[in-house]
Parts: sequence; structure tokens; C-alpha cells
Amino acid sequence: MALIAILPGDGIGPEVVAAARQVLERLDRLGFAFQFEEAPVGGAAYRAHGHPLPPETLALAERADAVLFGAVGDPEFDNVERAHRPEQAILGLRKALGLFANLRPAKLFAGLEDASALRPEVAAAIDMVIVRELTGDVYFGAKGRTTTDAGLREGHDLMRYDEREIERIARVAFETARTRNHKLCSVDKANVLETSQLWRDVVIEVSADYPDVALTHMYVDNAAMQLVRNPGQFDVIVTGNLFGDILSDQASMCAGSIGMLPSAAINQDKKGLYEPIHGSAPDIAGQGKANPLATILSAAMMLRHSLGMAEAADRIEAAVTAALVAGHRTPDLGGNDTTQDMTDAVLAALR
Repeated sequence: MALIAILPGDGIGPEVVAAARQVLERLDRLGFAFQFEEAPVGGAAYRAHGHPLPPETLALAERADAVLFGAVGDPEFDNVERAHRPEQAILGLRKALGLFANLRPAKLFAGLEDASALRPEVAAAIDMVIVRELTGDVYFGAKGRTTTDAGLREGHDLMRYDEREIERIARVAFETARTRNHKLCSVDKANVLETSQLWRDVVIEVSADYPDVALTHMYVDNAAMQLVRNPGQFDVIVTGNLFGDILSDQASMCAGSIGMLPSAAINQDKKGLYEPIHGSAPDIAGQGKANPLATILSAAMMLRHSLGMAEAADRIEAAVTAALVAGHRTPDLGGNDTTQDMTDAVLAALR
């Protein structure tokens, strides 16, 4: 029986995680066995225990077969020291569990063409996976503040990767491309950044082991433009932490709503943390306006990538498609369905 750690977090996190749990519990009754244990994380954990990632929560995440995560972040903690802010919980989990590879699918579901910021005929072609490196780059490099000789405050953040870190994320991307259309685009800024030049060199070296995958390269500024101009050209994109953070959010709006995009963060052993890419959205928390589909689809990714339950994952994704085809829409998609309305629609379609 698979043990799933449930970490709801802040804002709309508890609402959307509860929706995904309902879907998993329905599958449980259909013959798929799960055990759930819940623990606080983020601002909720800081409020209760004085730390965004309490030892008990981390221990559960380490013991579980997979982690289903909601969202963290609360303006209440904006003035708390950085080490204790809610967002540090997700960084701590990534580090402790070795979650170096972030998989972010972006696909336009049928019927949502009008929800995209792009023309319907352009948006309809969106079907890609962004593979983002998660444990390096400026987010984890040396950082600090100094004062210049002229007395000016100065901040610095070091962008860095070593070749081993690049090689392992490149292999995840090539393997992902092999399960799709055998096309991989590596995104960097090699024309001005030495870190990116190393990135490109190593990706090219790794490509020798994947002659069946067509490798191309693109500068990040051009990639941002192409995601709007012709997103259908992309199958799998691999990029660093900073660029991946930005491009995956851009892709979400091209695909209709950030409320539709799931994500997986996995380690070398395929153990993963699964979460929607949207934030905690405290402005709509508790109002029943949150779109649960990104979290429900994250649960499907969890079943496929960490728990080896592809059939169950297929059932969830088919049920989400059926709910959308039937016309169900939460406010972010231009409709009036509540979080529970959308969840009920998925449950009704789940077979």
C-alpha cells in the first residue's frame, strides 16, 4: 500500500489538496490502495510550530512513497526572517529529498482555446513538457549584500552549475523526449553567460547517448518569444532553474490558466513531490474559487511517475478532460463552478 504524504500548506492549498485527495480516495475504492498522512507546512506550520518545515513534517516526507503538496506563502509572514518564511519549506524539501528534476507539462485541453491569451488556432497546438533543473542556479548559489566603495548598497546572487548537475537533468529531459515525440530543445543564454555555455556543452555531450532524439538550442529570450508566437513547435524543453521558473509560468497562461498546470519534482530514485504550479492565492482562499484541476492532475503525475500506477493516472486525466468537455469552468476559466463543483464533475466522470 502506497503511503502518500499530504502537505496542504497555505492559502488555497488546503482546498485544492482536499479535492485531489477526494479523487485519490475514489480510486482507492476502485481497487487502488493508498494510505494518507497529513502534516503542516509553510506559514501554517510556522504559525503552529515556529518553523515552515517542522522535523515531523520532513520525517513524513522522507518516509512516504510520494508527497502531494498544496502551496505555501502568506503576506502575514513577509517581515519574518528569510529562513523562516513559508517559501523556505519547499526549498528545504527539495534539498532534503534530492528533488533535482521538475517536470511541468503544458497542454491546452479541448474547449479551453478561448481561455488562452493566444489566438485559439495557436493555442490549440500547445502540448509540451518543460524539464526544469531545481537545485542549482541563482536560487542556491552564494548570495548576499555588500556596500560599495561609494557607499551604495549592492546585492549579489551567484549563478552556478557543475557538469554533473547539468548531465543528470539533461538525461531526464532526453528520457522524457523518448516517451513523446523525440524532440528536445535546450534553453540557455550561452551568448553572454559562462554558466550557460557550460550547460550547452554538457547537453551536447549527453546527446551522443540519445541519437534518436533531435536536439536543438535556443536562447531564453527567443524561447519566451516563441512560446507566444508558435508554442506548437516545442515538445520537450530543458533549462535551468531561473529560466525554467519564468518560462513554465508563461506556458501556463498560453495553455489557458495557471490553475490547469501540474508539476512533479523527482529525485534519482523517482520519488517525487507533486504540486500545482500556482501559488497560495491568499486573496481567494476560503471562497471556493480555486481551480482544483492542477492539483488533481499533479496527483495523476504522482501515480504515473512515483507509484507505477499508469492506469489510474490515465483514468484521472480522462475524467478531467470529460469534466471540461461537459462545460465545467471555475472562475479562472471564465465560469462559475466552485472548487467542489469542479471536483464533483471529475469524480462523476472517474471510472
